[in-house]
Amino acid sequence: MSNAETLLAAARTRAPGQPYAGAVTPQEAWELLQSEARVRLVDVRTDAERAWVGKVAIPAQQHCAVQWSVWPEGVPNPDFVQQLQAVAQKDEVLLFLCRSGVRSRHAARVATENGYVHAFDILEGFEGDKDANGHRKTVGGWCKAGLPWMGA
Repeated sequence: MSNAETLLAAARTRAPGQPYAGAVTPQEAWELLQSEARVRLVDVRTDAERAWVGKVAIPAQQHCAVQWSVWPEGVPNPDFVQQLQAVAQKDEVLLFLCRSGVRSRHAARVATENGYVHAFDILEGFEGDKDANGHRKTVGGWCKAGLPWMGA
């Protein structure tokens, strides 16, 4: 069994009862992206979040962005499924990422409901939870894990 297969098997045991394939830690997501060109990260944060907060630094062919909600209104993106269909194939391994791991779960669920059989949530998100001082990027998440990112 390859490293990617081992990671995906472990991920499938997480998030029991959820209607998507499973969940990976940020480090596992990075390992999957490094070991398998077929794995793609779907950033579901708003365009503003990616521009002002930062984004993952991975090869362009493994990254796509489909907003779960739209800024500045904060309302659900009515075109989420159609936009996902424009950038991802239903048989690809998709890792959904948001700020702290909430929107990504919803995105993975909706993707699964629409035929994406390998939709995974990235636990903790890009910035993680707030610390005692209300700051992010210090408690969990892609940034806290020291994984490659660029931006603010």
